[in-house]
Amino acid sequence: MRRGKVAFLWDLGTGHAKLDYPDIQIDNNKWHRIHATRFGKQGSLTVQELKSDENPIVKTTSPGSATVLDVNKSTLVFVGGLGGQIKKSAAVKMTQFKGCMGEASLNGKDIGLWNYVEREGQCGGCFMSPQAEETSFHFDGSGYSVVEKPLRSTTTHIVMLFKTFSPNGLLLYLASNGTRDFLSIELVEGKVRLTFELGSGPLTLTTTKAYNTGNWYKIALQRNKRKGYLSVMAAYAPSERETVEGESPGTASDLNRSDRDPIYIGGLPSSRPIRRQVIARSYVGCIKNMEIARTNFDLLRDAYGVRKGCVLQPIRSVTILNDGFLELPPLTLGPQSELMATFTTRNDTGIILAGFNKSGSRKRRQTRLPFLAVMLVKGQLEVHLNAAEGGSVHSVVVSSSTGTFSDGKAHSVILQRNKRAVMVLVDEDLQRTMRLSSVSEKTSLTLARLYMGGVPQGEGAGLLKTTVSFYGCIKDMAVNAELLDLSSALRYQGVDIDSCLLEERPKHVVLPDEGDLELEPTPGPVQPPAVAPTELSALPPVPVTCAMADQTGSIPKAHQFGLSRHSHMTVNISHQAVRKSFSIQLSVRTFASSGLLFYMANPNQMDYATLQLHSGRLFFTCDLGKSSAKTSLPDPINDGQWHAVKADFGKKSVTVSVDGQESAAVQARGKASTLDVEGKLYLGGLPSKYTAKNIGNVTHSLAGCIRDVMLNKALLDLESPASAHATSHCFTVAQEGTYFDGSGYAAFVKEGYKVGSDVAVGLEFRTTEQNGVLLGVSSAKVDAIGLELVNGQVIFHVNNGAGRISATYMPRGNAPPLCDGRWHVLLANKNKYGLSLTVDGIMVHTDNPHSQSTSADTNDPVYVGGYPGEVKQNCLTISTPFRGCMRKLRLIK
Repeated sequence: MRRGKVAFLWDLGTGHAKLDYPDIQIDNNKWHRIHATRFGKQGSLTVQELKSDENPIVKTTSPGSATVLDVNKSTLVFVGGLGGQIKKSAAVKMTQFKGCMGEASLNGKDIGLWNYVEREGQCGGCFMSPQAEETSFHFDGSGYSVVEKPLRSTTTHIVMLFKTFSPNGLLLYLASNGTRDFLSIELVEGKVRLTFELGSGPLTLTTTKAYNTGNWYKIALQRNKRKGYLSVMAAYAPSERETVEGESPGTASDLNRSDRDPIYIGGLPSSRPIRRQVIARSYVGCIKNMEIARTNFDLLRDAYGVRKGCVLQPIRSVTILNDGFLELPPLTLGPQSELMATFTTRNDTGIILAGFNKSGSRKRRQTRLPFLAVMLVKGQLEVHLNAAEGGSVHSVVVSSSTGTFSDGKAHSVILQRNKRAVMVLVDEDLQRTMRLSSVSEKTSLTLARLYMGGVPQGEGAGLLKTTVSFYGCIKDMAVNAELLDLSSALRYQGVDIDSCLLEERPKHVVLPDEGDLELEPTPGPVQPPAVAPTELSALPPVPVTCAMADQTGSIPKAHQFGLSRHSHMTVNISHQAVRKSFSIQLSVRTFASSGLLFYMANPNQMDYATLQLHSGRLFFTCDLGKSSAKTSLPDPINDGQWHAVKADFGKKSVTVSVDGQESAAVQARGKASTLDVEGKLYLGGLPSKYTAKNIGNVTHSLAGCIRDVMLNKALLDLESPASAHATSHCFTVAQEGTYFDGSGYAAFVKEGYKVGSDVAVGLEFRTTEQNGVLLGVSSAKVDAIGLELVNGQVIFHVNNGAGRISATYMPRGNAPPLCDGRWHVLLANKNKYGLSLTVDGIMVHTDNPHSQSTSADTNDPVYVGGYPGEVKQNCLTISTPFRGCMRKLRLIK
C-alpha cells in the first residue's frame, strides 16, 4: 500500500512488473479484500470494500521471457513488513504496514497469522475480523467437525445446506460404537447419497441429479423407523426439488447408538472405523445451517480443517490413477495461442494431454485427422501435432538435464504457437521448436474431444505413440494465460479431483458388516515390490551366514533428545555469566525440521534467550525485557550431518553462525541492555511443567543429537546435569527407521485392530539375528496373525478360527541371508482364499484349506518387535524380541 492505494509487484528474473489498482483508497478504516494472482507472466489484481459490489480486475504482463517464480524450502513469506536482514528489491518502496489484517491465504491455503516463525515490532489482535458469511463453514478436505446429540432411536431428522465443486465427499456420518447401526450422507459423483443400517440390512437412496455445481443446495432427511425420505432442493429456489424414498430391509426399525457416540460432519479422523457402504471419507466445500433433531450447531466448536466463511476455489488440480482420464470441454487454439500445465509423476510413460478434432469412421481415416498430444515416453516429454486434416504429423522430444521428468518433482510445460511456429518449453529453460508445413498461418486447431491424463479405451487409435494413462498429478492447466476450472469436466474415471498426489489415497479399512481401525503410521498404500514376484520353487536353500552385529556404537558425550516432546537437560549456570554478554557453542545433528536447542529466562519470562530450529533453519532470539533482537541463517541444517553452531550476544547485538558462516548482526532496540535470567540453561527442550510463553510454537524438544556444549568457551558437564528427561546416547551413524535393541517391543493399543478376512502387512527390516518377532495380532481365543523370523526364515501365520496356516520364505539360490544386516522388503497378504508372503520380490503362497473359515476375528493390540510376557500370541511360535531396525510399517485393507 502506497498513498492509500494497493500495488502488486513481482519479478521472475527478467525484470519487475508493477500493477497498480486505481481509484480505490483502502486507508479509510474499513475492511477491504485484496486478491492478487499471477500465472506465468500475467498478473491480476482486484481490491474491493467488503459488502460492496465487485470491482473490475486489472491485469498486466511482466517483461522478458521468464514465467516461473523460483521458490525453495528456505523461501520466507513476510506479512505486514519486511525483516531487517532481508535485502528488498528497489522496486518495492514500502517496508512496513500499520493496520489490521485477517483471512490471509497463499494459493488457497490459509496463512495463520498467529503461527509465525519470527516477528518484529508490536503485533497484536484486532478488535474484529472480517467474515464473508457468518453462518457458513469451509471444509478443506483435511479434517472434520464433530458434535454430540442424543437422538431418538425411531426417527432421524437432519437439515443442512452445502455447496461444492467436488464430485465426492462425506457430508455427515453417525454410527454406533457398539452395534452395526449407522447413517451417512455423502456425495458420490456429484449425487447425494443416503445410507442407513438398522441391524437387518442397509438402505441406500441416491439422487438422479448431480449437485456439485458450486451453488447452495438444501438437504432434508427424514427417517421414520425403516422408512427414509431424502429431499434435495436449490437453497433459494425450493420449487426445484428432487425426492427419493425407500424402506430398509428386515424387521429392525431402531437406530441404536449411545448419546455420546460422535456425529461427524465433513469428514472422519484417519483412525475412525467406517462402514463398508460408505464411499467418501473427506469433503472439500462449504456447509451451513446444520440442523440435527431441530438443534443447530457451531461447526467450529470442535473441528479440524474447518474455517468460517465460504470461498469456493475453482478446481485446478487432478490426480490421475490407473487407467484414469478427464474429458474437458472442446477447445480451439488460434494462430496466436498458448497452452500451459504443470505435472508431477514417478512413472516414466503416460499421456498428459490429448485432443482430437473429430471422430473418424475408420482407423485409416482417423490417422489423418488433426490432433494434439503431450506425453511422457520413457521419461522424456514428447509433443505430437497435426494442425490440419490430411496434414503431416510434427513432433518434438525434450529430454531432462537430470535424465528423466518422472522424478517425482513438479515440471512445467508450455506450448506457444505463433502462426506456423510452435515452441515447446519445459521448466522454462528447455526449449524446442517445430515448424508447421502446409498449414495456413490463420488456421485454428479445434479439439472437439480433449482429454487430460489419458484417453478412453479405443480413442485415438493409430494416432498416439502411447495410450498409457499418466499416473500422478496434473495441475494449473491454462489456455492463453486463463486457468481452466476442472470442475467443468464433462466426464472422468480413475481420478482424484482437487488433489495433487503421486499415488492413490490409502483405502479406508472396513469389514463386511462393521467398521475397523485404520493403522497407518506412514502414508500411501502397500505397494508391490518393484520387480514382479517370483514363485519360490525348488531352488536350493542358502547356507545361513549372519553378518556381525552392528558395531556402530555410540558417540562419547553426545546426547540424543526428542525421545518425548519434553525431552531435555537442565544445566546450572551463573546468571552473571550471561547478563551483559555470552557465547554458546554446540554441535548438533538432526533430520528434524523444528525443535528447541536451548532456552533460558527469568521467572516472569520477560527476559529470555533461545535458539530454535524452524523449517530446518536456525533462529536466535534475545529479549531484554523492553528490547529484543532476532537473527537467522537462510540455509537449513537438518541434513543428518554434524554442524558447529555458535550463538553470540553482546552490546545489545545478536549473531548466529553455522560452520563458520555468520548471520548479520541484529541490534536490539530500546533502552534495556542486560539479559536478566535465572541460573538454568534448558538444553534440547523444556520440562513438561514449564510453559514458554513468548517464543512461538517451537517449544518442543529437538529430535536430534547435541554434544560439545560450551558457555563462554567453558565446556559444560552434560554427564552430570541438574536434571534430565528422556535422553539417550547417540548412534555413530544415523539413518531412517526405528531401532529395536532385542529387549523390548512397540505396541499400538489405543484401539483394537480387527484383522477380518483381508489385510496386507508391509515393512522393511534389517537384522544380524536369525530369530525375532516381527509383528503379532491375537485374540484371547485362537484367531490371530503373526510374522516372525525363525532360523533365518520369515514365516507368516494366520488362524481364522479353524487352525493355523502358514507361508514360509527361506532364502534359496542366489538370495542373500536375511540376517546379513541389509534392508529387506517384506509384504504379507491375507485374504479369504489363502495367504502370500513376498520377500525381496520372491513370493510364496499357501491356500486356505478351511473354506468355511475366512476371517480372523480380532479386536486386539498390534505388537511389533516383540510382546509382553503376560500376553498370549496364537500365531507366533517364538517370543524372542527382534534386534535390528524396521521402517515403513503399514497395515492396510
